[in-house]
Amino acid sequence: MNFRIGHGYDIHPIVPGRPLVLGGVKFDTDFGLDGHSDADCVTHAICDALLGAAGLPDIGHFFPNTDPAYRNIDSQVLLARVCGELSKRGFAISNFDATVIAEKPKIHPRLAEMKAALAKSTRVPVANIGLKATTNEGIGALGCGLAIAAHAVALIVKA
Repeated sequence: MNFRIGHGYDIHPIVPGRPLVLGGVKFDTDFGLDGHSDADCVTHAICDALLGAAGLPDIGHFFPNTDPAYRNIDSQVLLARVCGELSKRGFAISNFDATVIAEKPKIHPRLAEMKAALAKSTRVPVANIGLKATTNEGIGALGCGLAIAAHAVALIVKA
């Protein structure tokens, strides 16, 4: 068995008047994240971790922010397409784990929903998805609540 590990990271600035979507779940806030798609940094980090594990280019290569087809697109659609790219190349996802870094809103109460949405998009069992939330303890742009970021790691296998 050929096991491969990938890491992904994404960050988006907070802006007023846009929906906030994290891990495929919409949060009830008066702000969202700025980006070409729905700016779901959790899902984007997972996409990059999966793509990296497969030795493929990053999410921007497959879904460029210059392409109007991806304007405001649901990042769960992008994640499902990433999974399709892996499948075409003979890879299966063993598990993935992500950490959301946000001062606001409170993420912990929604983690189960986020895991369910990510499981649906990837067809990975919820038990094989790790998801955590933390703050940046008031340090830097993340700590001042100016942005939300996420790190992710993924383990894939090629049979």
